[in-house]
Amino acid sequence: MPLWPRSGAPSPREAMALQGAWRERVVCENRFERLECVGGVDVSVVGESARAAICVFSWPDLQPLECATATLPVEFPYVPGLLGFREVPAVAAAFARLARRPDLLIVDGQGRAHPRRFGVATHVGVELDVPAIGCAKTCLVGEHRPVGARRGSRARLVHGGETVGVALRTREGVREVYVSTGHRVDLATAARIVLAGATRYRLPEPIRAAHRAASLAG
Repeated sequence: MPLWPRSGAPSPREAMALQGAWRERVVCENRFERLECVGGVDVSVVGESARAAICVFSWPDLQPLECATATLPVEFPYVPGLLGFREVPAVAAAFARLARRPDLLIVDGQGRAHPRRFGVATHVGVELDVPAIGCAKTCLVGEHRPVGARRGSRARLVHGGETVGVALRTREGVREVYVSTGHRVDLATAARIVLAGATRYRLPEPIRAAHRAASLAG
């Protein structure tokens, strides 16, 4: 069931209030029984359309299984920190087209590393009631110590005195990614899964595939 009625999108002020209310539903511990397939999620917004892709891979061998896309009109303005209201409807539509429900989603974006602890990955997880991880290319909130150069090096991302994520080095010689809990996954597990999924490049393979598919989706 959608978090807000599809008859009309909320105003930005209402959206911030909704995030504050919905974050009470977020589960920050592992609540999944198996991990056999993982979906990468990415959204491309072009003009007035949001194009979402979910690419599902077997786990842990990362063989591509399925990819679903959906394109919907954007009904919410661009406001930093409120991207879920622009992107999640298209993600939900793509999710509904999958033949197999992934055991977990890795979302290109923030989870709890967000001013109101409700980034797009958290929004996706709660909306779809599926374990979700945020894996972002840039830091939205918080500070961290320098991250070591070796693959797997990490540093806690702290905001408001709370650990909201980790800065994680997935490859030597490339910038870290920012991993945070989305829903039904703890932070240590989230970091382990992102690292395991980034076998050759900075980003996990499911997100890379979803980015390509979202860019090409019609």
